[in-house]
Amino acid sequence: MKFVDSAKIYVKAGNGGNGCMSFRREKYVPKGGPDGGDGGRGGHVFLKAHRQMSTLLDFRYRKHYEAQRGVHGQGAKKNGKMGKDIVIPVPCGTVVRNTETGNLIADLTEDGEELLVVRGGKGGKGNPHFASSTHQAPRYAEPGGKGESLEIELELKLIADVGLVGFPNAGKSTLISAMSAAKPKIADYPFTTLVPNLGIVQYRNYNSFVMADIPGIIEGAAEGKGLGLQFLKHIERTQVLAVLVSADSEDIAGEYALLLKEMEKFDPQMLHKPRVLLITKMDIVPEGFSCPAFGDDVRVLQVSSITGLGLEELKDALWEKIEPSRDVSQECKTESE
Repeated sequence: MKFVDSAKIYVKAGNGGNGCMSFRREKYVPKGGPDGGDGGRGGHVFLKAHRQMSTLLDFRYRKHYEAQRGVHGQGAKKNGKMGKDIVIPVPCGTVVRNTETGNLIADLTEDGEELLVVRGGKGGKGNPHFASSTHQAPRYAEPGGKGESLEIELELKLIADVGLVGFPNAGKSTLISAMSAAKPKIADYPFTTLVPNLGIVQYRNYNSFVMADIPGIIEGAAEGKGLGLQFLKHIERTQVLAVLVSADSEDIAGEYALLLKEMEKFDPQMLHKPRVLLITKMDIVPEGFSCPAFGDDVRVLQVSSITGLGLEELKDALWEKIEPSRDVSQECKTESE
């Protein structure tokens, strides 16, 4: 399936049905009076988050959504039927913005969360609503209201517990394939990963967490170089960052500092996330390898996705940082219920 993380669509709610101008006409019933029915409300347009969806690809092929209009009122005080609502499914993590103003409308992160985007037009009133003691035969009915319309921009930001960050060929795709059932493309040239990949990592006691692999970052990614800027947004929601530097790098400390610099340029809040530094490809470590010192505030792990070296220790380190936030979210959910 092709990964698409942005789209623009036009949504229009249904117009309301017109009210009816009618009079009761039956044999032997003189002066029957007004009996026009009301028009039905136009259909609304909703967005609904679904965790089964993982891309905005559908919106590349269909860009216009219009709800059904309300049915007009009829005689004998028959009200028109309401127009059918449209519910548009989107992936969890979809950000909705007004295309014209750029204002944020909503951020749909929970499965089943719904957003009313545009409202259907109000149904028009039939002529009985305008009858009075001095105007007993009104020859007027209200037209239906216009449905709202809007062009919106959808932006998908993947929801994952752990985000893998590193230069091209740092071993991100190999690591996620070794720790989960994900099967990303792996090759010995830069920018093998062109789209984000998600993998579910199984942990002890039937626990699990989601890991996200994004395309490699290069110097200047925050200014738009390479593919990093387009996909850095996908690690904004992650709880923990795993920063990968290859063991065969000529300057491990320099690469680590550069990666932090690019993340800070993109969003300073990223540096406040818990993180671990992974020295990857320890199976091809050069002779005389010595890991530089980073201080007590940086957790450094040496791993190999090929031999499995350090992977269990990595799971423990990541879960140690993920578990507290899950406990807090569970407490908040319980309190809200």
